[in-house]
Amino acid sequence: MLPGDRLLILAPHPDDETIGCGGVIQQAVTSSVPVKVVYLTNGDSNEWSFMLYERRPEVLPLQVERMGSIRRSEAIRAAAVLGLSPENLVFLGYPDFGTLNIWESHWGNQAPFRALLTRATAVPYADAFRPGASYKGEEILHDLTSIIEDFRPTKICLPHPADQNPDHLAFYLFTRVALWDLRSTVQAELFPYLTHYPAFPLPRGYFPQSPLRPPPELAEGLDWVQFPLTQAMVDRKLAALREHRTQLASSASYLLSFVRRNELFGDYPRVDLRGSASLADAGQAAPLSSASASTEMSESLRAMLVGLELRTIRIDGEDLVVTLHYSRPLARGVAASVYLFGYRKDRAFATMPKLHIRIGELGRDVLNQDRLIPGARVEVKRGARDTTIRVPLSLLGNPDKVLASARTYAGNVPLDRMSWRVLEVAGDSK
Repeated sequence: MLPGDRLLILAPHPDDETIGCGGVIQQAVTSSVPVKVVYLTNGDSNEWSFMLYERRPEVLPLQVERMGSIRRSEAIRAAAVLGLSPENLVFLGYPDFGTLNIWESHWGNQAPFRALLTRATAVPYADAFRPGASYKGEEILHDLTSIIEDFRPTKICLPHPADQNPDHLAFYLFTRVALWDLRSTVQAELFPYLTHYPAFPLPRGYFPQSPLRPPPELAEGLDWVQFPLTQAMVDRKLAALREHRTQLASSASYLLSFVRRNELFGDYPRVDLRGSASLADAGQAAPLSSASASTEMSESLRAMLVGLELRTIRIDGEDLVVTLHYSRPLARGVAASVYLFGYRKDRAFATMPKLHIRIGELGRDVLNQDRLIPGARVEVKRGARDTTIRVPLSLLGNPDKVLASARTYAGNVPLDRMSWRVLEVAGDSK
């Protein structure tokens, strides 16, 4: 930490601030660096942990909200162990396990998202940052932008774009857009931390003398930074983690795996398409490993599992051309989706196109959020192990940047996905 730094920690759920950044928070407090922690959700959809904690099912909406309030209290106690007061903490109260759905499909004229367990369509917590805020993309972006603009951080710890948890992905994406909107007033270094990824961390369990290392698939091509922890910092991090009692009741081995002698931060390099006809190997996907699919996936679904990667991406005239590659031919019943969200510095993000291109056995559909675009001039060429998609930049709103991702699935079951990537198309690169 440097004099003049201001540290913002973005936690999708209560406990993420401790497992991902508990040591960094301690260092900031010791260095008298201002710290603010923002929680995207109250973590109120982890019914398995609630059942173990309460020793009874907790599925009614008011019961679920009460568990969200319990997790909020746990976060306050954990923060106190790390040296923070409740005034350092902000709870937004958006729906646990619903914010990526909001990111993809609930902007503008679309109806707000309805949470699966609370059945709420707006923030239900009276002690949230903005009680009653609708479960819409522009509302999350409004809250996050106003907090960042007010706090003016110089360093931001946020979830990693390769994270497998949807709320972690959503918080990363909303943050990127908020910072682009604030590019003239806030310049902050980003330090993404990874928590949900197949076979990570290893070994599982409490090994405080072992280093935290990135997954082998992500070790190359990403810039990783290790933040070392002293033994005293490790001990205090463990003490803070123990305050998250509802989560330790169900996931102790996993959570304790992050109590190591270092914390780990890294991000993908920027994909800059400006002035370049083609960019090959623009980025490896975050493929599911056999270990991640072995116990929870049926034999029939495992037989459909294929690796997915972004092979090339380029600008050809007025079109964006994306080529996906599969590790083997797609099985019958397996479909793919490509997401391309445009951003322009002179237009509200809520009004920009958010394309979802669904590719199936019989053809393709082009949607803006979840609404079909009839007659959309999108070309899809599907081969045995490659799919090339050509999209007019005008259909993306002639963007300065594009946020891109892809996934494969069988029915409603996800099989594999490509990490969301930032593509620089035009304009400034901040």
